[in-house]
Amino acid sequence: MATETTRAETDVQSLSFEKAVEELESIVTRLERGDVPLDRSIEIYERGEALKKHCEALLNAAENRIEKIRLDRAGKPQGVEPLDPA
Repeated sequence: MATETTRAETDVQSLSFEKAVEELESIVTRLERGDVPLDRSIEIYERGEALKKHCEALLNAAENRIEKIRLDRAGKPQGVEPLDPA
């Protein structure tokens, strides 16, 4: 079972943000329909959790790469700084 979980997590890590969101939306739709057996519901819910975490990590990485251009008093670019300094 641990090997299957690790394999599934590795599979999720290889997905692009767009593919992960697409699969996550599909999982939500299937669970909302309510016609999935309980055991399978638990499995796909766990996959959905892994997809959600992966998407959050990708979004955080993208946010950390975005920079804001600093302007001097004359309005000329002076440098860059993090978009949202913490």
